[in-house]
Amino acid sequence: MTVTLITGGNKGLGFETARRLIEQGHNVYIGARSVERGKDSADKLGAKFVRIDVTDLASIHEAAAEIKQNEGHLDVLINNAGITSGLLGANDVDAEDFRTVYDTNVFGIVRVTQAFLPLLHKSATPVIVNVSSGLGSFTRVTNPEKIESQINDLIYSSSKAAVTMLTVQYAKALPEFRINAADPGPTATDLNGHRGYQTVSEGTDVIVKLATLDCNGPTGTFMDRNGVVPW
Repeated sequence: MTVTLITGGNKGLGFETARRLIEQGHNVYIGARSVERGKDSADKLGAKFVRIDVTDLASIHEAAAEIKQNEGHLDVLINNAGITSGLLGANDVDAEDFRTVYDTNVFGIVRVTQAFLPLLHKSATPVIVNVSSGLGSFTRVTNPEKIESQINDLIYSSSKAAVTMLTVQYAKALPEFRINAADPGPTATDLNGHRGYQTVSEGTDVIVKLATLDCNGPTGTFMDRNGVVPW
């Protein structure tokens, strides 16, 4: 059975991804900061819960130790946890605002990935999916025909551009892995105040697709539910 960890898995895209992967037979661990919310979500889905705060290295190592003890390996890591600072304008933003968002969206991915690499190396087909955004695509945010061009978000957008580049560099460094970035698209979740026009099912199409790749699948790509996203 495929062992999968989803950070930020207690709601939204993470919760729906967990539900769909469980349907496909995955042994899913929902990672969340809140024990109460994480356990509640895991119980609803028939998943397992592991406490993990991607900004807290101690909790990450504890989660890795727990999964190692229970499973001995990890097949799929979905770095889904993410936050936004809201639409702070250029005249209002400061470096600390960036630091807070990057600590989760960028440094969190690095912390979790590094901690779980030993367990992923024990998998026959290790897979990593980093949840990015079309807001991190130069092409989309400068194309007036795309919804991403209507949003000016210095912090979140730049953090997701960093996620995509991290994905490519990890893929180059670990060619035996399948490592890809997923753009869920404008999906209605708590993160955007439910203003997206896609359902969470539509938003998770690409995450589920990339999470279920075999050893012949693509790596180092940036995709949404319709295919490769222009960078």
